[in-house]
Amino acid sequence: MRSVVTGGAGFIGSNLTDALLARGDSVTVLDDLSTGRRSNLDEALGNGAELREIDIRDAGAVASAFEEASPEVVFHLAAQIDVRRSVAEPAFDASINVGGTANVLEAARVAGTRRVVFVSTGGAIYGEGQDKHLPLDESAASEPLAPYGQSKFAGEGYVALYKRLYGLSGVSLRLGNVYGPRQDPLGEAGVIAIFCGRLLGGEKATVFGDGTQTRDYIYVGDVVSAALAAAGSDADGAFNIGTGQETSVLDLIELLGQTADRDFEADFEDPRPGEVQRISIDPSRAKAELSWRPEVDLAEGMRLTLESAG
Repeated sequence: MRSVVTGGAGFIGSNLTDALLARGDSVTVLDDLSTGRRSNLDEALGNGAELREIDIRDAGAVASAFEEASPEVVFHLAAQIDVRRSVAEPAFDASINVGGTANVLEAARVAGTRRVVFVSTGGAIYGEGQDKHLPLDESAASEPLAPYGQSKFAGEGYVALYKRLYGLSGVSLRLGNVYGPRQDPLGEAGVIAIFCGRLLGGEKATVFGDGTQTRDYIYVGDVVSAALAAAGSDADGAFNIGTGQETSVLDLIELLGQTADRDFEADFEDPRPGEVQRISIDPSRAKAELSWRPEVDLAEGMRLTLESAG
């Protein structure tokens, strides 16, 4: 199968690219390498993947790449992922996450693409889970606390629009906090990458607030399997891709210390304003309609992540 992966030099995208190549796909990666790393694709490029250094805001360049690749399936992961930068520069965030997504969808339509898998966000779209019945399912209100979540929600709307307007088959995956090998500290789950670095460097973990804030952490390999399952289905709409379980920052620190069999202490700082205190997302719909479920628990995922970081 011919596949295009936008943002394929990033953390999740490069792991997905490896999986596509392993199953025999012809893969073209679109990435401007502003946050993605060419080194993430060393193995993939050696296995036949093609890298096109393209900014998805450049509609002409995206259209040209799609015309040449003629993809049957597009996995759209290219995005502005820094929540704090989205707050500081909301128009910049929207130019990539909304405008860039529109460019990708239009190029896919013109190229005759069969299916688009849009990688969205769970926690950042739903907003604060405190005082709500967790885990949240897809019917929960979308109440982003940052432009990043709002722009991703808009991207989902464009995927649905292109289905209504042109019949372009698409699906949106609302990810929990993804972690694992090649993780970038800029993302929503960047805390795990940061903590791994500090642990291996003999430093303390910096904790903002009291450390009781929770997230739904999902291993990157499980996210890849969800993307492949979504690509092979005809389901549409939004799907939560998470574990449905809350894990606190303090739990992470304790688990990392246990995994590495060494002391790992916290260094507490003032809480950051606007930070979500509690969130977890219900993956029941993905289990029922995509036949997908997470396979890697947090302890095993932490072990694999630490091994790759070391």
